Parts: sequence; C-alpha cells; structure tokens
Amino acid sequence: MDINAALPLVIRKSKAHGGLARGLHEAAKAIEKHNAHLCVLADDCDQPDYVKLVKALCADHSVKVLRAPSAKTLGEWAGLCKIDSEGKARKVVGCSCVVVKDYGEQHEAVEVVQQHKD
Repeated sequence: MDINAALPLVIRKSKAHGGLARGLHEAAKAIEKHNAHLCVLADDCDQPDYVKLVKALCADHSVKVLRAPSAKTLGEWAGLCKIDSEGKARKVVGCSCVVVKDYGEQHEAVEVVQQHKD
C-alpha cells in the first residue's frame, strides 16, 4: 500500500470515528489543543497566508503535514459531498485543510501514513 491509497482511507476511517476537523477554524483549534496527529493540506490552495498559517501551527506543535492533490478531492475524502444511488460523489465542497484528531482504529493505512517521509 502506498501513501496515495492510504491517505484517503485514513481520513475516511477518522471521519467515521468522529476524529476529523475540517476547515481552517476547526483545524487551528485542534492543533492548538494538541489533539492533532496529522494535517492534510490541498495542493491547489491559492491563499499563501492560509498555507503559511497552517504550516507554522503544525511546526510549532510538531504535527505532520501531508499534501492532497486538490481541495475537491480532500473535500470528498472528508465527506463534504452527497453520494448518489450509484455510489458516486456529487456536489463536492472543496476543503483546503483537514486535521486527523483520532485515527479510530489501528490498520495498515495508518502505519503507511505514519512512516511516510515528507
């Protein structure tokens, strides 16, 4: 299993266990309270101050930062969409930052994410 397959799985499992903070406000609160294990930023975030703030918070609190290909993809992983009858995501809302507060359960994808070097 590589990081590209493991990251969506970790985010989905975390969401299922209620351990996900989505968006800048929730993410900053989770990082400040030392509840964050992992931070995922979208590559296509066009606000340099946003990226700088999140990276600085993560550096101060020693939280690992990983990158997602796009905000729409990250929003879909984080459950910010509707699922139609065929199982496809519809009306996906973009999300530039997601913080994993609780992995939920230990599985192979968590190990891959924890071992991944930036």
